[in-house]
Amino acid sequence: MTDIHKVAIIGSGPAGLTAAIYASRAKLTPVCIEGGDITSKTDLPGGQLMLTTDVENFPGFPDGIMGPDLMDKFKSQAARFGTIFVPGRVIKADLSKRPFVLEVDRQMEGTKETIRCESLIVATGASARYLGIPSEQQLLGKGVTTCATCDGAFFRDKHVVVVGAGDSAMEEAGFLTRFAHTVTIVHRREELRASKIMIERARANEKIKWKLNRVVKEIHGGERFLDAVTLVGTGPDEGLEERLEIGPAGGLFIAIGHSPNAALFEGQLDLHDNGYLKTEGSTSRSSLEGVFAADDIHDHHYRQAITASGAGCKAAIDCEKWLESEGL
Repeated sequence: MTDIHKVAIIGSGPAGLTAAIYASRAKLTPVCIEGGDITSKTDLPGGQLMLTTDVENFPGFPDGIMGPDLMDKFKSQAARFGTIFVPGRVIKADLSKRPFVLEVDRQMEGTKETIRCESLIVATGASARYLGIPSEQQLLGKGVTTCATCDGAFFRDKHVVVVGAGDSAMEEAGFLTRFAHTVTIVHRREELRASKIMIERARANEKIKWKLNRVVKEIHGGERFLDAVTLVGTGPDEGLEERLEIGPAGGLFIAIGHSPNAALFEGQLDLHDNGYLKTEGSTSRSSLEGVFAADDIHDHHYRQAITASGAGCKAAIDCEKWLESEGL
């Protein structure tokens, strides 16, 4: 593409596609690069909901909806109003002058192209950190998940495992006790990284059990849920191997953190110490005029589809007003 677009959107999750809907309805004819940031292995077209089965907490779907089906509806709505979709990933972004220049790798076609834009909405999200074993990727959305708030209700009266040792892991474990009859926390060391008060709350919860000095070696599952987890001992328990039965219909929640997909913008946009994009106050404006942030790229707290959509709406409105102020 040789045209200079009024607005480009990087990422096609709930935030990116909501921004596309608003921007296209404002007659800005946005171009949406679907794959986002090439540095992330899990930054998929459609976002993290492409790895989710039933979504029951998105308004408007009282009977729930499959994650990929929901994102297909988002995309169809954006396309209806004129969004231009570009399959591929951004491999380089030059924000040193306007128009901004994005280099896109169309991996499926084996070609590259350059996109120029007057404004940019960054909706590349944040990727959950994984354990690094093949079975977790095979079983994502089939008992393996990274979001207790999203998926906890599917494990009512079941046994679930939480892997992690920080505040987020303790918080997720506590939340899951509202549904599961047993929550087992697995961590590779005896010491936990969480704050003292969070550890005390977890220790006091009768539903929470502990498997410390352990790592997950293998995950065993069926079509939608898990049967068991194989654990291997570390430290003083090195060499020990055990099979933890959590079936039928058990789950594994990975809570070892998230990494913002912001590598493209290092040195070009202001980032927090944890790597998330800085925005001005309650707006979506980044540190650079004409660049706006939406979704988990700047929100490391909520990480929900509905809040991402709201952030996409804000970014599109802020972007539209900025373009108007610039006479564009």
